[in-house]
Amino acid sequence: MAEAERLTVFYDGACPLCRREIDFYRRRKGAQSLDWVDVSRCAGETVAPGLTKAEAMARFHVKRADGRLASGGLAFAQLWAALPGFRPFGLILQWPPLAWFAERGYRLFLKLRPRLQAFARRA
Repeated sequence: MAEAERLTVFYDGACPLCRREIDFYRRRKGAQSLDWVDVSRCAGETVAPGLTKAEAMARFHVKRADGRLASGGLAFAQLWAALPGFRPFGLILQWPPLAWFAERGYRLFLKLRPRLQAFARRA
């Protein structure tokens, strides 16, 4: 992956759902060229310029090589675009009309996340 496309992926490693999903992505082709940051293990209040630990724990974020941050549905679209096997989906979901739906889906997940986390911890 070209440096201009390189992403840093911020995720909540303390969340069993998030950890499983990220482990899945980390095993995919192209994942070795991404930077993976488990925010739950970060010391201090700031994880990256413009991103606090609290923000990073509350929503999924990626940082592009140019320093711009994306969160939620758009962050997933950018992650997918960086992984060859998911690239078409990532590119499509960055298109504004579909990005709106991706964000709404992500917000729904956030509402369900506490119950899903409890289920995953029991499983």
